[in-house]
Parts: sequence; structure tokens; C-alpha cells
Amino acid sequence: MKAEAKLEIQTSTAPKTGADLLIDLLIKEGVDTLFGYPGGAVLPIYDAIYRAQKSIKHVLFRHEQGMIHAAEGYARITGKPGVVIATSGPGATNLVTGITDAMMDSLPLVIFTGQVARTVIGTDAFQEADVMAITTPITKHNYQVQSVADLPRIVKEAFHIASTGRPGPVLVDVPKDISSEILTAYPGEAAMDLPGYQPTIKPNPLQIRKLAEALPKAKKPVILSGAGVLHAKASAELTAFAENHKIPVVTTLLGLGTFPADSPLSLGMGGMHGTYAANMALYECDLLINFGARFDDRLTGNLKHFAPFAKVAHIDIDPAEIGKNVPTQIPIVADAKAALTQLIEEAADSPSHEDWLETLNQNKKDFPLWYKHDPNGMSPQWLIEAVHKVTNGEAIVATDVGQHQMWAAQFYNFNHPHRWITSGGLGTMGFGFPAAIGAQMAEPDSTVVAIVGDAGFQMTLQELSVIYERNLPVKIIIVNNGALGMVRQWQELQYDNRISESLLHTQPDFVKLAESYGIRGAKIDNQEDLVASLPELMAYDGPVLIDARVLQKEKVFPMVAPGKGLHEMIGVKPE
Repeated sequence: MKAEAKLEIQTSTAPKTGADLLIDLLIKEGVDTLFGYPGGAVLPIYDAIYRAQKSIKHVLFRHEQGMIHAAEGYARITGKPGVVIATSGPGATNLVTGITDAMMDSLPLVIFTGQVARTVIGTDAFQEADVMAITTPITKHNYQVQSVADLPRIVKEAFHIASTGRPGPVLVDVPKDISSEILTAYPGEAAMDLPGYQPTIKPNPLQIRKLAEALPKAKKPVILSGAGVLHAKASAELTAFAENHKIPVVTTLLGLGTFPADSPLSLGMGGMHGTYAANMALYECDLLINFGARFDDRLTGNLKHFAPFAKVAHIDIDPAEIGKNVPTQIPIVADAKAALTQLIEEAADSPSHEDWLETLNQNKKDFPLWYKHDPNGMSPQWLIEAVHKVTNGEAIVATDVGQHQMWAAQFYNFNHPHRWITSGGLGTMGFGFPAAIGAQMAEPDSTVVAIVGDAGFQMTLQELSVIYERNLPVKIIIVNNGALGMVRQWQELQYDNRISESLLHTQPDFVKLAESYGIRGAKIDNQEDLVASLPELMAYDGPVLIDARVLQKEKVFPMVAPGKGLHEMIGVKPE
């Protein structure tokens, strides 16, 4: 348990304000980094940040979307809430994509938005937006501060809600007259008042026993491991449980790294672009044990064909997810770590399933991930493998959404948790690069690689200023195929090759762009040059941008087409 910090205003001769109180409360919560952008409604807060600059670090981003994605990357790696500050009106509305992204991927954020003074709320004042109405559907909870005296309670509750149960974003809207109010007395400690918020952490022992009793009866068991295992910091327990009972493991896109990819029991990623072995295991299993995955459509494919022969056990800290998409016979509402700890103690008997393991291993051998080598160009899959080799598979990898995201998920094998950052539920272009910045700030000594598309990178490239300014050694690899690659792939496969507005005929010179920001850049368009230069570029002590020109018409395979079941994959073998 962390030691209680003392609530003290920073030494200054200036009168103390509501903003000073807010910053002191953040320091008390253990916040060391603020991701922010100033504006009129938050000027009192930034004045307080100036006074507290020896106690808390602020990072100025160049756009609110960039800074909230950076906060997401920071939260993904540390497990601590990323803290964001933006001004009212457009500052707040520019955060909407990032808030939604964090909500869908269960990332803890605490967002402070400025607001016009209480006396003019509702009058369409300059830079006024109803951020409470806008963010109610996309936050775990939101507040608008009505009294300085409420700040200690609200801040404490915001951090508690964001980081407990199923993590998520919490927004606190701070009117300017609240933050600028001169304090005549400093509020003391505040107790939380959340009688309706009591997340279930410990599992029901009877449900754990049901699952333990189902285990030895299964002939074809499989584990599905999702991001809930990461949030619970339960990878070690998951691995121990799987290895104790020799149960094969499928990971979701967001669950990559929860189970070692090089384990003989690992079947790889399941879903639309998952491995044949993983998807057939999900289709044929008779006991499916889901730890912390929400059975989203990109994982399940056509629900009519998902795990049709299986008894389903679903362990999730959010009861709303259990039974929402897939009928569940053994529901367990609990933290994944707590459930696994009890399950390891309870489940003494293992299933007898040697034939099942043999079948799955044969599927892995007969239907591995594949791609064709082209002597005249650089395949994107080979590029990912080369990055994996140079980084020894130990880098933190952040991506946008699209083809490059799937290739990274398929070919950069993760053996450790908290090394993979991607936008899963919302599928946000522009996410990967700023998320990598947040990850680098969280772990300054780690190798952080942003693997991004040439289209998505251009949505948040202005944050190159941040990595230059702070000499953050993020390595940016642009998988450049001159297209909105996944859009083009779907147009080719689903729309009879009608290529509509998915080709990027005009591109900047990415190397000159990087150099204009003071960052080292390199353009590479063949395998030989990449092999020769990549080790030195990755070892460079500073930020680097690599414009990797890959084969333009390469597709992501295998693939489960829309409306199809996991057993109806296409592209399982080379054409």
C-alpha cells in the first residue's frame, strides 16, 4: 500500500487557489506526469502547474488527440491512470476519440477539462461545450465541480473509479471560477462517497468449484486470454494454470503477451486474422475458459458458429460482459488474478486430452502463418520479423489500426506482458505514434517501437515535436504501402476490386519531414539495406523515423470474412 502523501500547497507568496488545491491533490495521488495543452479556461490550472513545477512534470503536446493517446500508452504500460488536462470547448472535444478508445479498451485515464465560469454555463459562452453530455456515454464516470470544497472528494473518487474494477476513463470538468477561486481555508481530507460502486474482486467459491469439476471431464479444453489478464497482472498465474493442466492458450488481440508466444501450449491470436490453429481450437473445443476477454465480433466471427460444442466459462470483472454475446454456463465475476489463484488451489485434476494436443500441434505445423518472399521488394511481414530479431522480441511495440497492426500482431511474438499497445475496440488511426511516446515516458530505458501506417501516421505526426524536444528515443517504422491498406484489401475482396479513395497518390517525403523536426530519418525499400542498417538505427541514442517502402498489394491472411465462422477462414495456405 502506498504511503500517504502530505497535502501541502507549494511554497509561494501568491494567494492559494482552487487550482493549487487541484495540483496538490494530483501529487497526493502519486501523479508524476501530466499530458496537457493550455487554453483560456485552464489558465488558473497552468498557473498552479508553474508554481508546482518542481513536484510534477507537464508534457506539452501539439494536439489534444496526441496527448490523450500518449496518456493511454502510459496507462497501458504502467497500469496507473494517465492524467490529461485540456481547455474547454475545442480542447475538450478534441479528446473525444481518445476517451472513447480508452473506454472500449479499458484503460485508466483521469481527464481534467476546463469549463467556462458557472455563471455563464448554458449561455453559449466563448469556448463553451457541454462536455458532460458529450462524454457521458464514453466515460466510466464524469463530474462537473460545483464547489472548491468538493475537489478533494471528486479527485479521490476519480482515481479510484478509473483504476479499480474494469478500468476506464473518468472526466472531471472544472469551471474557471472554481480553479481561480481564492481559498480562505484549505480543505482537509475527504472521504469517498460511492455506495453504488463496489466492484466484485473475489470469485464465488461455488463457481470456481464448478469450473474445477468441469476441467477433468473435458476432452478438448482451451483457454482464451484477454486484456483482463493484463489489467489484473495475472500473466504468471495464467501461465502456471495452463502449464499445470496442459491446456492450450489462445490470446485475443489485446491479450498478446499474457501467455508466452514461444510456449508449446500457445496457439497464437484468435479471431479475424488469427492463426488457423487458434481459430480451429475455438471452434472445436468442448470447454472454453475465457479469462478477461469480452467476446467481441472480431474475435468470434459469426456467433452461430462460435464454440458451438463448448461449455463456456467466462471470468470477467465486469458482470455486464458475461453472457452479453456468448451464452455462458459457468459465469464467474471476479478479478482474473483472484480467480486464477483460487482455481489453481481448487483444480487438482487435469483433463486427459493427449489426442487434442496432438491435433492442435499438427494444425500448427500444417497451417502456420505464411507470406511470399519477393526478391524485388520488401514484404511487410518480413519487415516485422526483422524488427523482432533486432530487438530480441523485447521491445514495447505500439501500432495504429489496419494491415500493419495485424502483421505486427501476427509476426512480432510477445513472450512478456505489457509490451504491446494497440487500439483494439475503436480501431483508431493516429493512435500508435503518440501511444509510443507515452510508453517511452513510462519506461525511459526500454526500446519503444511505433509501427504505423503511412496514412495513420499523418493524423498525429505533429507530435514529432515532443520526441525531439525531450529526446525520447522512440523508433518510428512507417509501413509504407501508399494506401489505406486494410480498406483497399476489403475493397478488393468484398467489393469486386472497386478501389474507391483508398490509394494515397500524394505523400510527403517522410525523411525530410523528420529532419525538419530535427529527427534522424531513413528511407529503406529493400531487404538488403534493411538488414545492413536496422541494427544501427535501432541502437541510435535518440528518435529515428524509418520510411519502410513495402510491397503495395500485400494482404493480411488468414482472414475470416464478415458473416463467416472461425472455421471458414480464407488464405490459410499460399495460393
